[in-house]
Amino acid sequence: MITASTAIILDKRFKNKNGKYSVKLRITNNRVQKHYSTGYHLSEEEWMASQQDNPRRENKEHKLVFSQIEAKALGVIKTLDAFSFELFEKKFFQNPESRKDLLVLMQQYIDKLKSENRLTTAESFRSALRSFVAFSKTLKSGKVIINQVTPQWLQKYETFMIDKGSSITTVGIYLRNLRAVFNLAIEEGIIDSSFYPFGKRKYQIPAGQNLKKALTLADIQKIIKYKPESKAEGKARDLWIFSYLCNGANIKDIALLQYKNINGSSLTFIRAKTARSTRGQMKPIKVMLLPEITAIIEKWGTNSNNPDDYVFGIISQPDNPAERLAKIRQATKTINKYIGRIGSELQFDVKLTTYYARHSFATVLKRSGAPIEFISESLGHKDLKTTENYLDSFEDDAKLNFQKKLLGL
Repeated sequence: MITASTAIILDKRFKNKNGKYSVKLRITNNRVQKHYSTGYHLSEEEWMASQQDNPRRENKEHKLVFSQIEAKALGVIKTLDAFSFELFEKKFFQNPESRKDLLVLMQQYIDKLKSENRLTTAESFRSALRSFVAFSKTLKSGKVIINQVTPQWLQKYETFMIDKGSSITTVGIYLRNLRAVFNLAIEEGIIDSSFYPFGKRKYQIPAGQNLKKALTLADIQKIIKYKPESKAEGKARDLWIFSYLCNGANIKDIALLQYKNINGSSLTFIRAKTARSTRGQMKPIKVMLLPEITAIIEKWGTNSNNPDDYVFGIISQPDNPAERLAKIRQATKTINKYIGRIGSELQFDVKLTTYYARHSFATVLKRSGAPIEFISESLGHKDLKTTENYLDSFEDDAKLNFQKKLLGL
């Protein structure tokens, strides 16, 4: 008779540098216990949340993964005529299906992103994971082993998402996340590269139509001349203009701008979006300080003498990564709220957002005759192809003038 029992526990004997503990599978046999890492690290609060009867979001996903791991351990124990830890380990870790479970692999990667404070990326992967969980429920097995993800499986997932009303852009984002996890699985030897389902003659991830979001120079001038109706509206308008004039810096870049980034006649910064992915070749973006830029800093800046202080006070030094992310999102939401109202007041035929500032910066420069190499460097792009995606088409009057040249006019 098998006497071994199983449990998933939070091993609070050792805390990692992020203040979290290892979640382990505990096997007990004849009062002897051994612990096996699940690859997860959680805080006490996260652990307790995952143990609730009806956990939500990532806590629910954790509970599902832990249940699958324990169920697998129980299944292995039942196959043993006589229990021994040696036999258990041999069967449990031999070609472990849990390592090939797509949902497990994605959750492990999400936890890794969170431990590195890459919270925005982690949230993107978590949204993708929720969609794959929903899709897996439509399959007979309810489980997704990564080598079962074939071009046909991916096509069914795409159809599933489109039928639900998701956009092609969303489908593309989620599948690029899945592809990233697939590549990691190949690198770690979990699956052979021959199972790779992406690429030509296999499955190609759909790309959403790249809608150009650039204003004309005349529209920009209307925004600059607009008379704000309140202080909040004025600040939102000015920060939008600041973004436009500062090489299309996004709100996160603006929030992270410190006084030490301002040096004489220019300011420099590293784009937050590419700081990690291009760590080996980070190139600072340099912006020449136009009088209009300086005026916005003087009007809305914190005027601190501490070079480490953030210029606009959107975030502060004591903020942890989660607090910083929440404040930047709220600032973006507020700016979009008021700049959207301004766009409506000016009767623009688009819903104006901060996104338009960056694209307008690139497109207005292109229309002025600036070399694409200069625009690419100003945007902080690694290649010209990325820059070309940002550039809108020429205005109709410019097209007419070029066509007239065909007749020598």
